[in-house]
Amino acid sequence: MPGMIVAPQPEAVDVGARVLATGGNAFDAALACAFVQFLVDPHSCGIGGYLVMTYHRAGQTDFAPILDAPALAGSKVSPSMWENVLIGPNPRGWGFFLKDKVNEDGYHAICIPGIARGLQVIHDRWCTRSVSDLMQSAVSLADDGWVVSANRANMWKEPPSYYAASSNREKLDVTPEARRIYLKDGRTYEMGEVIRNPDYATTLRRIAEAGFEDMYTGQLAETMSNDIQAHGGWVTADDLAWYKHREAVPVTATYRGFTVVSNQPPHGGPTLAAILNILEGYDLVSLGHNTPRYVHLVSMAMKAAFADRNANLADPEFEDVPLDWLISKERAAEWRNVIDSGEPIQSGRRQHDSPDTTHLCVVDAEGNCVSLTHSLGTSSGVISPGLGFMYNNSMVNFEPTSGHPNSIAARKGRTTGMTPTIVYQDDRPVLVIGAPGATRIITSILQVILNRIDFGMSISDAVHAPRFDCQGDSITCQSRIPESVCAEVRKRHPIERLPRAHGGMGLVQAIAIDLATGALSGASDTGGEGMALAVL
Repeated sequence: MPGMIVAPQPEAVDVGARVLATGGNAFDAALACAFVQFLVDPHSCGIGGYLVMTYHRAGQTDFAPILDAPALAGSKVSPSMWENVLIGPNPRGWGFFLKDKVNEDGYHAICIPGIARGLQVIHDRWCTRSVSDLMQSAVSLADDGWVVSANRANMWKEPPSYYAASSNREKLDVTPEARRIYLKDGRTYEMGEVIRNPDYATTLRRIAEAGFEDMYTGQLAETMSNDIQAHGGWVTADDLAWYKHREAVPVTATYRGFTVVSNQPPHGGPTLAAILNILEGYDLVSLGHNTPRYVHLVSMAMKAAFADRNANLADPEFEDVPLDWLISKERAAEWRNVIDSGEPIQSGRRQHDSPDTTHLCVVDAEGNCVSLTHSLGTSSGVISPGLGFMYNNSMVNFEPTSGHPNSIAARKGRTTGMTPTIVYQDDRPVLVIGAPGATRIITSILQVILNRIDFGMSISDAVHAPRFDCQGDSITCQSRIPESVCAEVRKRHPIERLPRAHGGMGLVQAIAIDLATGALSGASDTGGEGMALAVL
């Protein structure tokens, strides 16, 4: 089978599959897919955002370094600048509430965009096709228009989750450019209507002609920095010119003979590894899948790992992160003793991440594998005149008070839940996986891995099985987990059911590889609109 691609946006999957079908490799398909994701999912991702990628190159004998192009705070920030406007943490765990939403919407919410630098590295090192070729479908969609999906139309109608948060609809009122592009006679577009964004097409053409570097030192950088500075933002022209991508040794965990390879701090990989280390000491199959005992045990392992994460995870270029300890088998054994004793686990102050974001997985005929997560957070609502794209709102994810590992600092990255992951057996990839969905990315990917390895599920069953999450005082589960199960769990720990049968967790995208035959199978989470598409 020549290849497979999976993502939450069918239009983007289709474009990536066409690249594979015409001889492009996994990296070519990933970029072509991402460019279309920018358009059809404008609050979740775009050229004003950031990325992190776990990948495997055909024939490699070791684990490739993680490619990271994070959103970093601009040089004009200070650790205590928002202490006097803090309302409190978002009860759902996604950011902090400040007066006037200054960290969520508008120019003060913007961090230095890193994705263009990351895409430049991917293209220069591994792609076989020109940037112009890979952007062609996205440019055409921006010029000619794309059909608004049911999910997108509904998301623009959803109210904010809390009084101090912003809805997607409210973000369209942040700047005149957002209103002009995304509103029609003062209303959002309905399902089936067509949106055009020729300014975005112009920006993409500029990048294709001048290179990704233009976002940092060229004409685009000048337009961006002038607009951000004119509105009092933290990101300067010097910040853009200074920005470099990062590469790091991946975080690895062994689990029942498999090796799970994921990303480094301040992302989700260490937490995923820590939970797997704890659970390796238990016979999960004997408990039964999603039984009360299983839900409680796995939830306590999640809660334990998040307790360590919340107290210690941060940008390692600014803080001393005890990574070896966090992902050690010894620490896992200590947590199993706590869990077995029934002693309460105090998870501490949660580290917050944005619920949007998107993801794609690709495997090609040669055996190249890509797991790429990219994001705008939930978007700032800011579109600079003539550019067409929204900027990230990653300032919302910093701790707005000083003295915390995740506190604000100039050119610092904040913690995220992004967890692009590849699972190996006998040094060969058998699962390429990732998701959007804030820190629930971690717990959702975890459960798909458990479903696959411990319970032997097909990849479709593993992804589509109902899920739960525990990062604090309560377990949260999808409504497909029966109340009878929850009632038993509730005797030992608080648990609540979401008013969702699908969604509300990380939207897992996954491709499984059969080592014996090389056959590929894929699945896209039914909480979204995505699909897995094989290229024959």
